[in-house]
Amino acid sequence: MDKFSFFSNILSFVSTFFENILKIATLLIPWYQENKRDLPWRATRNPYYIWLSEILLQQTRVAQGLPYYLKFVEHFPTIKKLADAREEDILNLWQGLGYYSRARNLHHTAQVIAYQYNGRFPSNYQDIRALKGIGDYTAAAIASFAFGLPHAVIDGNVNRVISRLFGIEKPINKPDGQAEIKIALEQIFDPSRPDIWNQAIMEFGALQCTPRNPNCTDCPLNTNCLAWSSKKVNIIPTKEGKTKVTQVYHSYLVMRLGSKTYIQKRETGIWKNLYQFPLIEKQMSDSEVINHFTEEFGIRKTIHLHSIREIEHILTHRKIFAKFYTISLNTGSEILKNNIFEIELDDLGKVFPTSVLTLKYLKQQK
Repeated sequence: MDKFSFFSNILSFVSTFFENILKIATLLIPWYQENKRDLPWRATRNPYYIWLSEILLQQTRVAQGLPYYLKFVEHFPTIKKLADAREEDILNLWQGLGYYSRARNLHHTAQVIAYQYNGRFPSNYQDIRALKGIGDYTAAAIASFAFGLPHAVIDGNVNRVISRLFGIEKPINKPDGQAEIKIALEQIFDPSRPDIWNQAIMEFGALQCTPRNPNCTDCPLNTNCLAWSSKKVNIIPTKEGKTKVTQVYHSYLVMRLGSKTYIQKRETGIWKNLYQFPLIEKQMSDSEVINHFTEEFGIRKTIHLHSIREIEHILTHRKIFAKFYTISLNTGSEILKNNIFEIELDDLGKVFPTSVLTLKYLKQQK
């Protein structure tokens, strides 16, 4: 091949490449306008509501997060209302959603905005990013959706769409893979309408370019997709390394005195500030558990073991094997120590927020 032909082929390739990029930009937004879901946070520019939706939807499906969003907006229609709420009220509304640090960070940041920013949500990316509980993606989402600022979002859906379109095979959970995705995304990002663009590419990943078995045949971008043309759709994106799941053991003592029970407030861990039955966090035999609790509370002669309920609960990095030991008491006066107090059993999970694991147990008792 002579030099002229070589450079001609290169120019043809570059020309086709940029034509494909232009096609992506012109096809994606019309697809979104026709197929988008009707979600309440898309009908507002209020940064509080947009921020609230983004925090609620972290690690959460839209179908699961939507009822929580509606409850929060109803109970806390303004940042000031959220800032002035009791943490227990916020955790009660959050109950069942998991990742409770999100709720605690939400409350903290609401207080910062209410009292340090005089109730006005910061309107530039850097200030938004500096708020507790807000990372790169969330800051870009708020900046573009609420304020129309030209910041591209990169979430799991965007990672998948971009890596497939551009045939990026480097692991998306590694710096090299993320660097290539950012460069590729810049080629098709539309800074003149960042809000609708960001919504469009995320929605495309959620509904069309799905993680498994996407409908590529009817995809409007299939002729511009390198993963489709190279038959690698079910291979791309790639991730390196698997999350190690640790097995942990929980033994709970459910002490009953008529309709009453005894709980304590958790002070550490992912369930910090939630309420639970007295707990041992290590693997022990049934007899060792009973001996430990009876010796701790000095109630050896006043108990009757009713049942042992076993429940498995899976978190992102942990699998919990839990046992709930239910005993009857003749008196509760000696129990009121070590941050333990008496409540109506029916109030746990209603007045006193608790973990999904404990909610599973309570549901089984009904």
